[in-house]
Parts: sequence; structure tokens; C-alpha cells
Amino acid sequence: MSGFRFKEFQADAASRFDTLFRIFTQLLTHTSGDVEEALDWLRELDKEYELTDDDYTIDDFIAELKERGYLRDKDDGSGGMAITAKTEQAIRDSALEYIFGKLKKGGAGNHSTKYAGRSGEDTGTDLRQFEFGDAPQDIALTESIKQAQINNGADDLRLTENDLLVTEQEYKTQTATVLMIDISHSMILYGEDRITPAKMVAMALAEMIRRKYPKDSLDIIVFGNDAWPIQLKDLPYLQVGPYHTNTVAGLELAMSILRKSKAANKQIFMITDGKPSCLKENGQYYMNSFGLDRRIVSKCLTLAAACKRAKIDITTFMVASDQYLQDFIDEFTAANQGKAYFTGLKGLGEMIFRDYTNNKRKKL
Repeated sequence: MSGFRFKEFQADAASRFDTLFRIFTQLLTHTSGDVEEALDWLRELDKEYELTDDDYTIDDFIAELKERGYLRDKDDGSGGMAITAKTEQAIRDSALEYIFGKLKKGGAGNHSTKYAGRSGEDTGTDLRQFEFGDAPQDIALTESIKQAQINNGADDLRLTENDLLVTEQEYKTQTATVLMIDISHSMILYGEDRITPAKMVAMALAEMIRRKYPKDSLDIIVFGNDAWPIQLKDLPYLQVGPYHTNTVAGLELAMSILRKSKAANKQIFMITDGKPSCLKENGQYYMNSFGLDRRIVSKCLTLAAACKRAKIDITTFMVASDQYLQDFIDEFTAANQGKAYFTGLKGLGEMIFRDYTNNKRKKL
């Protein structure tokens, strides 16, 4: 007998592991790296959606996680489990895939500026007249022959210097970025988890820069009552604290980091959902959670203007919809002549990716 015989698809253990692992990495981000809580959630999802069967159970999945080096026993003798550096990398890969999609590693170049020049990346569309000093490999041969036909006619075809066209180039430049993440208590208020998407964006952005723009730098800082830098490996474990919002401290730390950079372009991405409600002066905290305190706001605006003078662009991603907060961000953005996006959590990663790769030179 010839032909095809069809039967119901049955996933093998390997593909089932991959499916469960993708879910597991998402849960680890939500639980700030708590393996036990993530596995409890996974078991609940398994009960509801039948992710496993008798041939491959959650216990089999856990055993394979250990075998592949994704889980280890805790060092404190408690009998619990912790994730490994391999898992941290997998979480960043998962965040990159989830937010930005598949990206291929590019060359050693960096971001396109708005300026055109004689060396860099081919724009693909812009042509100009050949000038002395242009590289021969930049000559657009097909377009130059067409130009010669226009200038001299098809019956007397000859190619002269006046017929030569070259493909315009874009200069490339390095970018130093500081990503500021608000970890004040409001990031988990009102039943909405805002810190998890912020963490995922940070991990995806860092992984995207590492793969596609290896000459760029990315520093990550968090701000609550104070501000401090964190390492990329710390992101899965990041949690919101019982903090006010010291935007001033975050901006001061970001400026300090960027002043040390030799990159041509310097920028701050700030993800926040709340108003500035705290600052620290002469070792003392000044806090006011009611309305917009002009003392705190004025300090924020002063730093925004200082960043402008230092040629540091600030892009604010405001995950809140209160009109008076939007008015503050408008004022803050005007002081820096930067950008502001008033957005929910949906699409946050795509907006940051687009803004990053567009090099942040056009003003809104």
C-alpha cells in the first residue's frame, strides 16, 4: 500500500520539557526567583490545563531540571532548591523572545544617527553624486549606468565621473544607557503587578544589547527611598519594597554613571508609575505622599535640565494614567527636551526596543 497514514499527534518528552520550561521561567520572574512558589504555581496550572500525563509528570520535569543544571540544592541545608546561573541566562533569553521576538546578532556596529556621511552602514535607498574621496565600493553601478543613459543617451553610452552615483552612508555611534526601575510600593498596589513587566523589559533589553549592539553599555539601577545599581544576574530576584519614590536619587546616580562613559550618545530610560515623593538632603529624608510636592518636583526639574546640558536624553515610560501625574511628566520632559510615553504595561518592551534602536535623536 502506498500513501500517507495520519494519526493523532503526541508530544514527546523533550518537547514537553521545553513547553514546561518556558512556563517555568515566566513563573520564576513573577515569583522573584522563588523556586518552590514557582513549582507550586506550575502544579496548579498542570491540574487546570493537564500539561503533563503519567508518562511525564511534574516530578520528572523537576528531575530533568536538576539533571540539566537548571536547579541546585540550597547551601543552607534547608532541603530547598535554587536556580543556577544557567537558569538566569535562560530567563533572560525567555524575556528577549517574549518581548522582542527573535533577533539575529548583528555586526560590531552600533546605532544609526540622523546624520549621513562617507563611512558606515548602507542606507539602501539614498543616493548622491560621486565626490572625490568616495570609496569605489560605494558606487551604485546600476544606478550610475542609468544616469549615464539619461545624460548621454542610449546610442552614445559612456560612463563619466559626472554620471557616478554613490550610496549614502549612515554614521554609527556607541550608546550608553542607564535603565531606571521604580521599586516603590506603588508598583504592586491596586492589584496590578507592574514590577514583573519592568524586570522582563530590563532583562530583554540587556540581552538584546549584548547580542546586537555589543559595543553599547547598559547599567541598571533601581530607586525607592534611595537608588542603587544592580547586576544583570540580580534582576530575576528583584522585588518591590515598602519605599517612597526618590526619583531625584535615581537621576543623580544615573548621571554619575553616564559622566564616566566615553560614548557619544548617553540616555536614561525611566520606568515608573508614581509621582516623586521623596528626596534626601543633608542625610535626612524628606517625604510627602500627598499630591505633588513642589520642593521635590523642583529638584526633579533641575536635574532634568542638568541632564539636558550634559547631553543626556531622558525617556520616561509612565505606567499610570492620572492626569496630574501626566502633567508633571510633561513638565519634566520639557525641561530635558526628551521623550515621554504614557502607557500601560502592554507593549512596554516593544516601545523601549523601538526607541533604543532609533537612537533617540528625534524630539517629540
